[in-house]
Amino acid sequence: HVQLVESGGGSVQAGGSLTLSCAASGLRVGDTCMAWFRQRPGLGREGVAALDVDESKSWVRDYRASVRGRFTISRHIANNSATLRMDNLKPEDSAVHYCAAGSSWCGVNQDTSKYPYWGQGTQVTVS
Repeated sequence: HVQLVESGGGSVQAGGSLTLSCAASGLRVGDTCMAWFRQRPGLGREGVAALDVDESKSWVRDYRASVRGRFTISRHIANNSATLRMDNLKPEDSAVHYCAAGSSWCGVNQDTSKYPYWGQGTQVTVS
């Protein structure tokens, strides 16, 4: 049984930082595509960052253009988790953020239906 549990959301002023965490059970983050999506009010869910591992065990990161250079996705093998470090936050980053895992093609433009595992979401508010 796979479970993803997000934490770390909250309210912050523009220009501030937050780090979201995704604790995983039932899968190994070191072997699985891990990603973060967000959903703003009235809009569909959009990919923010994705992290895969290639054949040489190198990490392959993909970012939405609007967050590239501000957000960093990482995985932590020791505690089987993934994080999303968000710096220089902007009001347009306000959304419910979701951790996702398991897509065979790991990218922010992947259809949400291709990610079989999802967390419950955590709210990020930037004012």
